[in-house]
Amino acid sequence: MRIGFTKMHGTGNDYIYVNTLEYPVAHPEALAAVWSKPHTGIGSDGLVLIGPSEKGDFNMRIFNADGSEAMMCGNASRCIGKYLYEYGLTDKEDIALETHSGIKMLHLHINSKKEVKSVTVDMGIPQHIHKVNLGKDFAFREAIAVSMGNPHLVLFTDNIDAVDLQSVGPLLEHHPLFPDRVNVEFAQMQTDGSIRMKVWERGSGITQACGTGACATSVAAAFTQRCTGKTIIHMDGGTLTVEWNRTNGHVFMNGPATKVFDGVIDTDI
Repeated sequence: MRIGFTKMHGTGNDYIYVNTLEYPVAHPEALAAVWSKPHTGIGSDGLVLIGPSEKGDFNMRIFNADGSEAMMCGNASRCIGKYLYEYGLTDKEDIALETHSGIKMLHLHINSKKEVKSVTVDMGIPQHIHKVNLGKDFAFREAIAVSMGNPHLVLFTDNIDAVDLQSVGPLLEHHPLFPDRVNVEFAQMQTDGSIRMKVWERGSGITQACGTGACATSVAAAFTQRCTGKTIIHMDGGTLTVEWNRTNGHVFMNGPATKVFDGVIDTDI
């Protein structure tokens, strides 16, 4: 079977996008694991399926590089907004995207060339915000759990460059406090009020960026009174702007979406 796909990234968080209206996918878990491999596959952080929705305008399903299905991805949702508009699947500038974490509203920022330059996503209301005691084996200044439709653990540090993410990331992802595993963000406040962040994603490992992680980090910083209002989050792959609106409780994330290339791949899975 031959399947067309588009490689896209949001601040370096790269996924393979397939329009299932045109190319039905039978075994996305297996395909995500095979296609995501950097040397023998396409190479990505996972697979994103775009499909029809009875509750919104379109549906998103996302599979991590290990084949596990994720609840939500902020970077992928921005890329889907760009994909839908620029490939002519919709002419709407406000799109209701159905995810496993509910409907997310996308607002497209379009230039005079009819290109989507950035997308603002209403990420909804953060849940289950609380401080976490990780035990004596983890000497971080402060750890905050936040749910952005998927689970996050935000750890504040004075020296983010000293964090051995490859070693400590898997330990925290599989910490006994999180039986379903957790996404892990390390954050360092900057003198200008912005935040430097690094991420270990559940099911994918080290990634260049994480949209829901940026939102969780902004919420955790506000929760611990490190910042208020809008927050600029700097990640290895780029920068996002996050605002926690205290009037309605919603978190809004704005950032770019970039097409890398289109391709076709044969598969017998």
